[in-house]
Amino acid sequence: MKLAARLVTLMAMTLAALNSQASSLEKLLMPGELSGAHAQFEDDCGDCHDRTDRTRQRGLCLGCHDHGDIAADISRGEGFHGRAARKAQCNACHSEHKGRQADIVHFDAEGFDHRKADFLLTGAHAAAACTGCHEEGSKFREAPKQCQECHRDDDVHRGKLGVDCGQCHETTGFKPVRFDHGKTRFPLTNAHGQVACAACHRDPGFKGAPMLCVDCHAADDVHRRSRGPDCAACHGTVDWRQSRFDHARSTGYALEGRHSTLACDACHRGGDLKAPLPKDCAGCHAAADAHSARFGTACADCHGQQEWVVQSFDHEKRARFALRGAHHELGCHSCHTGVLKQPELPKDCHGCHAADDAHAGSMGRECQSCHKESGWRDDVRFDHDFARFPLVGLHVSVPCEECHATRAYRDAPVECIACHRNKDVHEGRLGESCASCHNANGWHFWQFDHGRQSEFALTGRHARLGCRDCHRETTAGRGDGKPPRDCWSCHYRDDIHDSRFGRDCERCHGTDSFRRALAN
Repeated sequence: MKLAARLVTLMAMTLAALNSQASSLEKLLMPGELSGAHAQFEDDCGDCHDRTDRTRQRGLCLGCHDHGDIAADISRGEGFHGRAARKAQCNACHSEHKGRQADIVHFDAEGFDHRKADFLLTGAHAAAACTGCHEEGSKFREAPKQCQECHRDDDVHRGKLGVDCGQCHETTGFKPVRFDHGKTRFPLTNAHGQVACAACHRDPGFKGAPMLCVDCHAADDVHRRSRGPDCAACHGTVDWRQSRFDHARSTGYALEGRHSTLACDACHRGGDLKAPLPKDCAGCHAAADAHSARFGTACADCHGQQEWVVQSFDHEKRARFALRGAHHELGCHSCHTGVLKQPELPKDCHGCHAADDAHAGSMGRECQSCHKESGWRDDVRFDHDFARFPLVGLHVSVPCEECHATRAYRDAPVECIACHRNKDVHEGRLGESCASCHNANGWHFWQFDHGRQSEFALTGRHARLGCRDCHRETTAGRGDGKPPRDCWSCHYRDDIHDSRFGRDCERCHGTDSFRRALAN
C-alpha cells in the first residue's frame, strides 16, 4: 500500500511538471499579448483554449461572460448577440493576442445596424442621435425601451393613461393619434373629428368629458336656449348651418338659392325664431336695393334668389335694345340714371356717347361703321385705302396718333415732308418731293435716275460723288432749286488756265480727270 501511494504521488508530480512545462511552452508560442481586459488569463491558456477540443472555445467564452447576460441573450434569441451572433464563434468578431491596448470589441456606433438590436429605429427615432438614448458610460443594452422612460416630459396626460404610448401614438411623431374614438360612448363624426383632444378633454386623464351638445356649444347657441338644450334635434355634426329643420313646412317660406346657405340669425336677428318676418324681397332687402326703389319692389322680376346679378330680365325683348359687347357688362344705372323708363333712352350710339366722341362729330354719327360694341378700340373697321392717303409700306404699322395730331383725322397732311421734315438728311437741298427718290418701305430703299430725272448724267468721277458735293445750298436759297450744269461753275477753282481757254472745259477734258486732255 505504501508503494502504491508513492507511485500515485510520483505520477501527480510528473503530470504537474509536464503541465507546467506545456504551459511554459504554450506561452512561448503565444502570438501576442492579450488585451488589457483579459491580461489576467495570460498565464493559463487553458482558461480560454481546450487543446483537445477547439469547438469548446465558444462555450469557454460564454462561461466567463454569463454574468454579463450575453449567454442569456443568446439562449433567448434577444439583444444583439441573440439576434445577429447566435451561432457565430466569438473569435469571429473578437480577436485576441494583439496587445494590451487592442480594441477587441470592434464596435462602430455610427455604422451599427439597429435592426440587429431589440429596438428597431423607425420614424423620428431613425434621425435621433445615439446619445439621445444611450447615456455616456453606460452599456448600450441598458438604454430604455419603454416610451415613457424617454418621453416622460412630453406626456401631456401626466401618466394618467399609463406608460404604453404606442397604443395611440406612432414613432413618426405624437400626431396623428391612432386612438379609435368610435369605440367610446362618443364617436367623433364630421367636424368633431377635426377638433383637438384638449378642446373637450380638459382633464389629462380624459375623464369627465362633456357628452351633451350644450355642454360645449352654449356660447354658439344663437337661439339663446329658446329652442332647448337638444341641438341635435335640428343640427348635425357637419356644421351649424346644415339643419334638419323643414323651413318650408314649418314657416311657409322655402329657403332656396342663397337663402338656403344663410345662418338662422341672418334673418332671425333677435334670436326669437317665432317672431314674424316679411316674405317679400323688399321687406328684407330694401337697404340693399341698389336702385333705391326707382325700379319698384318686384325684385323677382329681374333677380333670382342665388345672387343680385340680373338673371331673368330679357333686355332685347322688353326694352328693344340688345345688350351686347361692353353693354352686357354695364350695371343698370350706367344708362338708367333716373326712374325706370323715365325718360326714354336713345338707341343710337351717338345719343349716349356724344361726350365720348373723340372726333368731335367730324366723322358723323354712325359710330358703328368703324367701331364695335365690345370697345372703342377693339378691331376698328376703318379702311384707310379709301382715304386720301392709303397706308402702304411702313405706314401700315404706324400708330394713328403719329400722323393724326387730333381726332378730327381729316386735318392730317398727305405730303411726305410735312411729317418727315426733321428726318430730311438733305436739309432741303433736294426739294420737298421725297417720293421722287424714296418709297414707303424705308428711307434706304431709294431709286433716282440722275440722267433721266435731272438731265445731267453722272459719269466718270461724278458717279462717285455724294449728293452734297454738288447740292450745297437748300432749295430755299436758290431760284430754280437746281445746281449749275456747266463745268466751270463748279470747277473754276480747278481751272489752271485762268479762263484763257474759255469756260467750255468739256472741249478738252472728260469727266474722268482734268489731268488728261481729250485727243482730237
